[in-house]
Parts: sequence; C-alpha cells; structure tokens
Amino acid sequence: MLRFFRHAEKPSAELLMTPIERCSFVVIDTELTGLDPKRDSIVSIGGIKMTGGSIEMGNTFYEIASPESAMSSQSILIHGITPGEVSEKRLIGRVLEDFQEFCKGSVIVGHFLSLDLFFINKELKKLFNRTLQGPAVDTYRIYDWLKQHNGDFSRHFSAEDDDKNLFNIAAKFKIQVSNAHNSLADAFITAQLFQRFLSVLPNLGVKTMKELLRISKP
Repeated sequence: MLRFFRHAEKPSAELLMTPIERCSFVVIDTELTGLDPKRDSIVSIGGIKMTGGSIEMGNTFYEIASPESAMSSQSILIHGITPGEVSEKRLIGRVLEDFQEFCKGSVIVGHFLSLDLFFINKELKKLFNRTLQGPAVDTYRIYDWLKQHNGDFSRHFSAEDDDKNLFNIAAKFKIQVSNAHNSLADAFITAQLFQRFLSVLPNLGVKTMKELLRISKP
C-alpha cells in the first residue's frame, strides 16, 4: 500500500468547526507514466474548485507536463497522452508550483486520493523539499462509510458490493462518464460524486469539516 508524505499543517480549529457548505474544496486527479512508486511520475494533473456542494465550472486547473520519467506503453493506452505531446510541455516542477497556488486555502478531495498525493508529494519533496499542504478527503472513504449506514443511498449498494472503481461508482449515481482517464474530466466526475455525497451527509450527522474528515481521511 502506498503511503504518501503526511501534511505538515494540521487543520485549524476554525476550519474543523466550519459547516461543510461553507468550505472551499479542490477536487483533483492525476495521470501517471505508470504505477511504480519508485520509477514513475505525473504526466498530467487536473483540478476543479467547489464551495460546499457547488461545483465552480469556470474555476479549473489542467496541464500536461513533461514528466520526470519515461511513459510506459500501458499508461499511454490508458490516458492517451503520447511522448510527442509532452516533449515541449513545461517540466512537472513548474506545473506543480502553479498547482500548489491553485490549491491554496482549499481542502483537497479525490478518489483513492492517497495515490495522487503520493506522486504529487514525491515530486514536491524531491524538487522543493516540501509537500502539498492542507487536509484531505477521499470520496471512496465516504462511499465506504455510507455503505455502513441506512438512508436513501442504500439502494445503490448490494450486500456483496465491494466495487472501488470511480467510473463504476459514478454510474450507480447516474453521473455521465466521458473522456475517462483525462485528469480534468476525472476530477469533474469525482466532484459530481462528492456533490451527491454532500447532499445526504447532513441527514446522517456529518455537518462540519471535523465530522467529514473523521469519515473520509485517505
């Protein structure tokens, strides 16, 4: 199991007591040259801002980067980004500097977020001796928590349900999946899934960031 570099900052008491609907989120996704934690690196990164359950369609980040490592043929088949496309792109370090600025002041959200954070923080630690700051929320952790509770979402689960794939889970909630494995498109799918979850969590007693982090830490 991958372990990402831990965030240096703990959430402030003020943030922990903030109602979820007033919090700023940035939903992120990455595409990689492969899944080898020692050898592979980021080839694209996408993000979209949310305030509470409202998705800010005009407030996005997307960039293809010149990666630190060569792309595998398997990864090219998945995300469709070719070596020719990345040859004239900015180095990942420059991209991550801008991405950090985009994320500043927001809670990070993603699906199986530990994978994205591992690769982001590996690059940041290597290049700048720092990591991405702030609290983090994993939509799969919320999904898994919801399966243990009653409520309107119970119809989306079966007794044997252990599906973890973002696209299959999104389909259960009638979220259209197109252009899969594009980091911005996948971030938007994740944002819509997160939006669905936020609509029901208050009725299950999850109303503040402290309560959300309790059920959703990567």
